[in-house]
Amino acid sequence: MNIVETDYWCLMLPPEWSAEEEEGSVLITDQDGIGELAITTLVREPEDGPETTLSEIAQTESPEVSSWANATFGDFSGVTGQFTEDGAVLQEWYLSHRVALLYCTYACDVGDAGMDMAAVEEILGTLVPGDALLAD
Repeated sequence: MNIVETDYWCLMLPPEWSAEEEEGSVLITDQDGIGELAITTLVREPEDGPETTLSEIAQTESPEVSSWANATFGDFSGVTGQFTEDGAVLQEWYLSHRVALLYCTYACDVGDAGMDMAAVEEILGTLVPGDALLAD
């Protein structure tokens, strides 16, 4: 297993998957090139208030998703939803733990929908907080 580590989170990738950092996001793909999982980390200032819920953020930022479901991966929890656009299926997750908000997207062609989803959820299932979230 390969380990992908940032200041705010880390996860494990199966051997056939790889990751690279690009413009503030971590892009994760498998060797078949079916789809791409992108994880962007946003950090909230602890003194920011009143806190907007992840559900409100998701509905505002992703109006094309018609219904949201709760999602939990380790210490990170939030919502997930899916939509189809321009021949692609996009699954989105808005996950948070302490001051970190992870915006995760998985995109693939409509014809490949569902092929990698079990692997993507397994990868997200290995999410753990990074060093910046462990310090108090």
